[in-house]
Amino acid sequence: MSTEEKNKALVQRFFETVHTKGDLDAIDELLSSDFVDHSLMAEQEGDREGHKRGAAELRAPFSRVRVTIEDQITEGDKVLTRGTFHGIHDRGEFLGLAPTGEEWAITAMYVHRIAEGKIVEEWSEGSIDPWEQRLDEEMRERERVEQELQVARTIQQAALPKEVPTLEGWQITPYYRPAREVGGDFYEFLELDDGRVSFAVGDATGKGIPAAFVMSATCALLGGVATASSASPGEVLARVNEAVLTRIPAKMFVTCFYAILEPESGSLSYANAGHDLPYLRHRNGDAEELRARGMPLGLMPGMEYEEQGASLSEGESVLFYSDGLVEAHDPKGEMFGFPRLRALISELGVEERSLGEFLMEELYSFVGEGWEQEDDITLLTLRCSAP
Repeated sequence: MSTEEKNKALVQRFFETVHTKGDLDAIDELLSSDFVDHSLMAEQEGDREGHKRGAAELRAPFSRVRVTIEDQITEGDKVLTRGTFHGIHDRGEFLGLAPTGEEWAITAMYVHRIAEGKIVEEWSEGSIDPWEQRLDEEMRERERVEQELQVARTIQQAALPKEVPTLEGWQITPYYRPAREVGGDFYEFLELDDGRVSFAVGDATGKGIPAAFVMSATCALLGGVATASSASPGEVLARVNEAVLTRIPAKMFVTCFYAILEPESGSLSYANAGHDLPYLRHRNGDAEELRARGMPLGLMPGMEYEEQGASLSEGESVLFYSDGLVEAHDPKGEMFGFPRLRALISELGVEERSLGEFLMEELYSFVGEGWEQEDDITLLTLRCSAP
């Protein structure tokens, strides 16, 4: 066998053992100790160990890997090879693209210089068309989604109250933590002309800009209806429901708990449009659900909303919240849940720190390190601090 034929066979063996079979230890045998990779596309260090890491990274996202050699030309101590890398992209992200389950074909031209029976240098340049176009499209889509999320965050933040009402003998504490994937959580305070104050906590279904627009519109409608008349909680929700129906996209709806407080008497009247039930914490630690029947806003016309009432005395408080709290999961998939929430509310001492602060500490302990928040979390605490 001539030297040129031996050099071609060496390169063929290199592709077969390293790239097709994945035998990275063969690199130590086939590449010289002073090997240098001059490849324009190489992101790793250009020595032998760097080449080994690069080969491993290339194979990692693919199954059923093979390399075919279409042509080889020798000239002196150099071998020019045209080869194609084939693999099913199903094991991980590649160049920022999530697994597609499709077969990739990456064609490249390689030049290897051979000395004393080992590869001492490599140059390569390849093309991954039509995948380059897909990668560009993927990047543009990511940028579009991120821009949409930013717009949605801006809308959502603009709709939330900038100030908390100051009421003698009462503490009002909101807490809001958005998830990255913007949802439709909202809370609202409305100071009525007769000295009463209303509270609303709600959640528009969906994510992104649609949910942000719906929650913003609902907040505006609540404010307009509640402050333009002396309507009761049930009447407010009924009127807002009719208005929402004409503005909400198909298959979307809004849950909302709406209450009106008379600060002097401690009387709280309320109605519920399908929202998670708030808890009234009594001085003895009992946690009572504030129940009232009613369909979510935007589902059906002509809805009526049941009204109920409660009375708060010194040391008692009400927690309004969104489902982002109770539906959070720990690393094993267990949900935080309503029973846990109710037990924790009962556990907190009357004179201790705020209920919202206490619950968030318990939530962080429950979900553990590395928690990825699934949904917006909204807490609103109303506490009577004086007789």
